[in-house]
Amino acid sequence: MRKKNYTYIWVSLVVLVFGIIFIPRIVDRIRDKDIVENDRMSSENDPEVLSYIMRNGERRKVPSFAFRNQDSLLITNEDYKGKVYVVEFFFTSCPSICPIMNRNLVELQDEFREYEDFGVASFTINPEYDTPSVLKAYAEQYGINDMDWHLMTGDREEIYKLANEGFNIFAAEAVDVPGGFEHSGLFALIDREGYIRSRKDDFGNPIIYYRGTITREQQTNDHGETEQITQLKEDIEKLLEE
Repeated sequence: MRKKNYTYIWVSLVVLVFGIIFIPRIVDRIRDKDIVENDRMSSENDPEVLSYIMRNGERRKVPSFAFRNQDSLLITNEDYKGKVYVVEFFFTSCPSICPIMNRNLVELQDEFREYEDFGVASFTINPEYDTPSVLKAYAEQYGINDMDWHLMTGDREEIYKLANEGFNIFAAEAVDVPGGFEHSGLFALIDREGYIRSRKDDFGNPIIYYRGTITREQQTNDHGETEQITQLKEDIEKLLEE
């Protein structure tokens, strides 16, 4: 019995010493590192936080560009620094999806008109025809009047490189397609630092781009695809609040 009592006393002494020496260290570690790490991880998993789009393990950023807008002014990616903005690729003579896309963007323009840090970047995929004067007339026709909405034209190869490589938003000349050009009708959402952002789908994967070819009134198209302008509006608001 005495040996058993001594054992209990010894175990209690070890526990006491462990608590005195190691518990403060554990608390400090949680305070200084683990909580920060857990907060970071929970932030990444938070459905309210928009995802960064990754490429080769790095966040995808808008490539450098420089084109003339509807007022013949040189506009670069630096002009959008500090702004939340939407990117589209279109052309003024498009007989199909572009009118829908730009009506959707005008709707967003009007909803965020009071925000000086919101803008739109529209790049024509038919720069030979879409000169600054043509873009100016198009802007007037559609009610595009926000000073931070630039309709841009320039070197054809540079524009196509920006679309297909910079954003991975498909654009190509196609003689058998109405209007002579084929493009996806997708919108990219860019944050203040120039990173491409998006919300996640039901499986936790970033949707990457937003469907711009369906209006909120339509809700769905003939292919069963749903509108995403409502989601885009909500996500613009999130980035403006960051």
